Order: sequence, then structure tokens, then C-alpha cells
Amino acid sequence: MLTISPTIALPEAELVERFLRADGPGGQHVNRTESAVELRFDVAASPSLPEAVRARLLARRDRRLTAEGVLVIQGRRFRDQGRNRDDVRERLVELIRGALLPPKRRVATKPTRASKERRLAGKQQRGRIKQTRSRKPDFE
Repeated sequence: MLTISPTIALPEAELVERFLRADGPGGQHVNRTESAVELRFDVAASPSLPEAVRARLLARRDRRLTAEGVLVIQGRRFRDQGRNRDDVRERLVELIRGALLPPKRRVATKPTRASKERRLAGKQQRGRIKQTRSRKPDFE
């Protein structure tokens, strides 16, 4: 079981791990060992996730999420398989924990009068700077 929160835990059966050869440093050894990990988690079909969390995860614009609702996380940060496996699982946990809380609703506000005046004053100052650049100097 992969514990996300006190109320949410993912069973191992829902996680699909595939091991592949990693690129990067390692010399000749890197061509023989499969140290990179690809973790697949079907967000859309997972019975372990509450509906609100599932909806928030699927609504994210994340390139790791496929069209079918499968989250694919690759780990090749480390040179050994065990550390990459732990890293990928930790990243999955953090991603799901980020979707546990609903996002704060934005409260629409108006800019203050002083901030409007500061903005206009800054624009006028910038305009004066540009005007001085365009004038030809008098050589008399």
C-alpha cells in the first residue's frame, strides 16, 4: 500500500512499473542495466481515489497525463533502480497530495486609485524618456 493521506492509500495492484535502460552517465554498465523506472497509474479508473481528487487530477494540464487518464511518471534521476523507484513513487504521492485540497477561489478586486495613478505616472515617465531619445541635439 502506498499511503497518500490518513484516508487515502493506493494498493500495489493499481501501480504498474516498467523498468528500462536509462541514458546518461554510467559507462558501459548503463547499456546492460535497466535502472530507469516508468510508473503508470490509471487515475480515471482508480477506485482508491475520491471523486473530487480524481476530477482535480484529470483537470490538470499535465503532459504526463494521457488522453485515457493514465498518469505516466518516469524516473531516471539516479543510477540505481531502487532509488529511481522510490523517487517515482514519492513524486506520485506529492502529485496526489497537491490535488487533495481544492484550489482557493479568486476574489475579484479593483485596483486602488493610488495604484492607478502610479501606473499612469510610470507610463508618462517612460514616454518622456523615449521622447528625449528621438530629439536631435543642437550643435550651435
